[in-house]
Amino acid sequence: MAERFVLISGCSSGGKSTLLAELGARGHHTVEEPGRRIVKQELVAGGRALPWVDSAAFLRRAIEMALADRETAAAHSGWVFFDRGLVDAASALEDLTGEPALAELGALHRYHRRVFMAPPWPEIYVTDAERRHGLEAALPEYRRLERDFPALGYELVPLPKTTAAARADFVLATLSA
Repeated sequence: MAERFVLISGCSSGGKSTLLAELGARGHHTVEEPGRRIVKQELVAGGRALPWVDSAAFLRRAIEMALADRETAAAHSGWVFFDRGLVDAASALEDLTGEPALAELGALHRYHRRVFMAPPWPEIYVTDAERRHGLEAALPEYRRLERDFPALGYELVPLPKTTAAARADFVLATLSA
């Protein structure tokens, strides 16, 4: 099952969601980034589990949501593409608090051995109501993920800076190889 679960990770505003939309349009099951869903929920509810208010609470919710996403995705056949996931949230929580979340969760809940990484792409970087941090804050996160995924035995595959359709072709061809 884990070999069907494919992570699209990398730099904030690197085109991950656009790529997932393209893969979804081609009939693949996709899972929206937990962080964006949490921010939307918290903003509507007036909650505090927001990355700019209570980062640890936000990351714990992201871990819970990523675990639930995996359970839901198990019912689908074929590739399931995740916009970020459990490793992203566990890596960030461990970096923030020192809690050993990454090794603990990362070993138990595996994804496909290849993780597609959206590199920093300043030309398309934007902030919005759900992403308030700038590129300067996104770069250390990207470097941390470049370190943490291989430490868990994942192979990083950089996504080309091209159209969503070409990126989707690249992902699907890489998975078929």
